[in-house]
Amino acid sequence: MNKKSWFLPFAFLAARLILLLSLPGEGLRGYGDYWNFYNQASLGIPFIDYWTEFPPLFPFLSRLLFQVAGGRQHTYEYILALILSLVQAVNIYIFLKLAEKIHPPHETRRRGWVYFALLIGLFYGWAYFDPLAVMALLLGSYWLLTERDIPTALALGFGALTKWFPILVLVAAWKVRSPGRALKIIFITAGIVAIVWGGLYLVSPEATSASLIAQSAKGSWETVWALVDGNLHTGNFGTGADRTLPHTAYQQVGNPSYLSPWISLIAFAALGLWLFLRADLKTERQTIAFVGLTLVIFLIWSPGYSPQWALYLLPLIFLVIPERECILLGLTLVLINLLEWPILLSRGYFWSLWLLIPLRTLIFVLMGVRFWMVSKEPFNKEPVSDKMKHASL
Repeated sequence: MNKKSWFLPFAFLAARLILLLSLPGEGLRGYGDYWNFYNQASLGIPFIDYWTEFPPLFPFLSRLLFQVAGGRQHTYEYILALILSLVQAVNIYIFLKLAEKIHPPHETRRRGWVYFALLIGLFYGWAYFDPLAVMALLLGSYWLLTERDIPTALALGFGALTKWFPILVLVAAWKVRSPGRALKIIFITAGIVAIVWGGLYLVSPEATSASLIAQSAKGSWETVWALVDGNLHTGNFGTGADRTLPHTAYQQVGNPSYLSPWISLIAFAALGLWLFLRADLKTERQTIAFVGLTLVIFLIWSPGYSPQWALYLLPLIFLVIPERECILLGLTLVLINLLEWPILLSRGYFWSLWLLIPLRTLIFVLMGVRFWMVSKEPFNKEPVSDKMKHASL
């Protein structure tokens, strides 16, 4: 990548710094989860002094930032916002590296600008810690394309310790690698996750078990499954969840599932397997499209959905779907998510979920079909140059 390619990441970071420095504390905190992150960090050491619904990496990072900030909430929030903005700048850089492997230089620049423009003002990127997991997903995908197995596994292991989404890249890894190399990636990824979670369990079994079960006990939220269950609420835990008491993690939030997620998983797994067996991934574009397809299937199956999860789909959309379509899909997805949170739900209009959830689900279905079509039709039938094929980050 030439020096000009550093322009967008640095421009993003500069613009974000100006934005954050000009925002008052209330504006920075906004509609995000800083209150939750700060309150949890103030309880002590995660997985020991309290249980948390998040995988281990961010809670420990959050506790470290709490200590660095001397317990001052506004300092904690600004440091966290700066770190997440830096991570997003890195994500733009990785996005450009991926785009280079798929598109000619002029199209890479255009797609980079579109991704930049959409991210710069989207508050999900600094109000939640998902950019950390997005970085792992993109980095794991990039190293998968450059045939670097151990870095791929390390990135996905890091991602799984932040949010579970990045491990979905393993499906594409199994498809584009020989069985031996695919198993190597899977075992290293699983080993990282097992060592960290296993170590925490040995030190504090009750809080760790409560943390692992917390999300499933929360029930369904903001999905078609939530509409069926009659759960018109967000994914936050109620006031009855005392994180210092492990047993409160097992308390059911909302109505129980009408249809068990394990039963619906059978149908979605069968669909995924059918698509997996039919896929023939020969190009970088096809591989990234299949990662996007896997993520979409997972999100449709998932009992819960949070609007900031759009951050995982946006780079995949802008990487592989034709330009006009990707802009339309990306903007539509962002607008629907913003309508959901913060515009309507923050004002108590939970009835709007009856409209927004089916609309978002329809967009996911269309997106999944488009990812599948891309994975079946190579964008550029000419072979990737040796120089591009062996480029490394």
